[in-house]
Parts: sequence; structure tokens; C-alpha cells
Amino acid sequence: MNKIGLYIHVPFCEKKCPYCDFYSVRGTEELLDDYTNCLIERIKYEQERIGRPADTLYFGGGTPGLLGGKRIARLVEQAKACFGLENAEITAEVNPGDHLEDFLQGFAFAGGNRLSIGLQSANDEELRLLGRRHTAAQAAETVHAARRAGMQNISLDLMLGIQGQDRESLRRSIAFCAEQDVEHVSAYLLKIEPRTVYDKRRDSLKLPDEDETCALYLLACEELEKAGLKQYEISNFAKPGFESRHNLKYWHCEEYLGLGPAAHSFLNGKRSYYERDLRAFMAGAAPVTDNDPEMPAGCPEEFAMLALRLTEGLRDGAYEARFGTPVSDTWKRAAKRYEQAGLTECKADGFRFTRRGFLVSNALLSEILYNS
Repeated sequence: MNKIGLYIHVPFCEKKCPYCDFYSVRGTEELLDDYTNCLIERIKYEQERIGRPADTLYFGGGTPGLLGGKRIARLVEQAKACFGLENAEITAEVNPGDHLEDFLQGFAFAGGNRLSIGLQSANDEELRLLGRRHTAAQAAETVHAARRAGMQNISLDLMLGIQGQDRESLRRSIAFCAEQDVEHVSAYLLKIEPRTVYDKRRDSLKLPDEDETCALYLLACEELEKAGLKQYEISNFAKPGFESRHNLKYWHCEEYLGLGPAAHSFLNGKRSYYERDLRAFMAGAAPVTDNDPEMPAGCPEEFAMLALRLTEGLRDGAYEARFGTPVSDTWKRAAKRYEQAGLTECKADGFRFTRRGFLVSNALLSEILYNS
């Protein structure tokens, strides 16, 4: 039986960033203790219910760094006791500028081995416009602190298409990542989510136009690869062997268990999620079944959509291993129509999107998978 991924949501932030739609609330020391205890009991319960080992563990947020060293260590140790996690990738997200020494020591001592740092930009004015609380210098110190704690697998987040950003400032941010010699970078285009502060201020935001945003994305891809970070997914770049094993489970349509308010799971062919309600989760609320009759969990269309996020694309081998047949000839012919425009690359055993194709991936997916 294949090993699953384990995701734990830590829904606490000291301050909400104006662009952020992830579920988070302010937390007291007492609430952090209570939530940690609740998660430990849920981990025990789920191991008894599922009886499956895991080989990745990811703490997302929110701000997992707020847990501190003792709490994060307890959670890692309990997850290892229940889900094995032999030779596992164990990741935690942190924000620069927080007091992280205690957290890093506790996380590393318990077996944590990968850190995802929310840099977003190495330009202090861009950080201010994003509502971030840290500076570029503090981000560099966070990387150094992580190295001192023994972290040999560090990822930095970058945001593209943000206020004040131009090609030169983006080059400087990527040069900053290269100077830190990190193993991984996630470079995401800004998306204005409903009901965020950015959404309310949409008309006053001074953002690059669509053409310039596309140019920034293509520039980021080129510069990151020059820095030795190879693109393997729409927004993710890594040194060889440092691709995110946990996130690859999502894109390979593999199974995972999510714990915490707003966390999602995909197990035994079914999807579910917990409501965005901390108190309900801590009171024992069950996850909600996530049924989409137009796209059942794990169906061929969903598998294809996720595979086409990856630079490897959709190939007969992986598809046939899952569904018993090669990739549909109808899909292959439809993808071939976009090759001359430089949006797809096609071979006999499947196809992939180019970088320019990634920029219009939603439209391509619709045309290839549903209108072909």
C-alpha cells in the first residue's frame, strides 16, 4: 500500500497579510497549547482509523513558526510514532523576522529537515506594499539561522506581479535567492482573492499590467534556471533532487491526509475538508465530503489537470499505470493544435505545456480536455 502525505494546518498569524486568503486567526499561548494537544489526539485517532504509513509531513499556515520549539517537536514526534515517517521529508513554513531560534532547534531535533521561508521579495519597499513585517536582511538572517540549526533543504517563496515590481527589482530578488544558495524557490503570480484587503482596494493597487506580468513570469523562469534551480512545476524550481516530495503527491494525484481547519484530504478515492472554523475543529467536528459530480476525485480529467502543472506533463506511462489505458488520442490531437503557437510540446507518448502555455493553462486545459 502506497505511503500517504500528511498535512497539518497551523491557523495562527500575528497579522493578516492584505493579499492572503488562507484561514488564520490570532492565537494566545493557551490556545496554541490547546490546539497542539488537539492535533496530537487527532493524529492518534487518524492512525487507528487509516492504518497507513506516511513519507511526507508538511506544516502549513498560518504561521507554523508561532508554535515554538516544544510544540512543533511534540507534533513531529507524535506523527512519527503514528505514521512511521521513515526517510520522510518533513517541512515547516516560517516567516522571516519572527524569533525562530527556539522553533528551529525543536523542529530540527525532532526530525524536521525542510524549511519553507516566506520571503516574497528582497525589495523592502515591495515588502511594505505587501504588508509584510520583515526586511530582506531579516530574511537572509532566517536562512542563516536555519543553516545553523542543520537545515540542508531550504525553500524561499517569491511573489510575481506585485506592486512596485519591475524586471530589475525581480532580478535583484532572484539574485538574493541565489546568494543564499537555497535548494528550492516557489515563484507565484499574485492572485487577488475575494474578500481580502487587496480585493477591497483592487482599484487603487498599482500592479503591472497583464503583458508585463507575463514578462515577469518568463523572466523569473529564465533567471532561476540560470541560478541552478530547474523548473519542475508551473511555480516551482529546485536543484536536482530537492523537488518538494509532499507537493508532488498533490500533482501526481496521490493520497494525503489533512488535519486542521481548512485542511483537505484525498483518501480511498474520496476528497474531504474541514470547515474554516478553529473552534469547530477543536470540538471534534468531522470533515465534510467534497463531492464534485462533474469531476469525481481521481478521475482521468483531474489526473490530467494536475499532471499538466508539471514540466514532465501528461505521459502514457503514468496514465496507463493509473487507468489501464494510454492517454486519450483525442487529447493528444487537441494538444498538437497548440504546438505551432509554442504553447505545447507533443510526443507520441503524451504532451506538456511550455512556459508560455503555463501562462494560459486554464484555457488550454478547457480546450484540450473538454472541448476536443
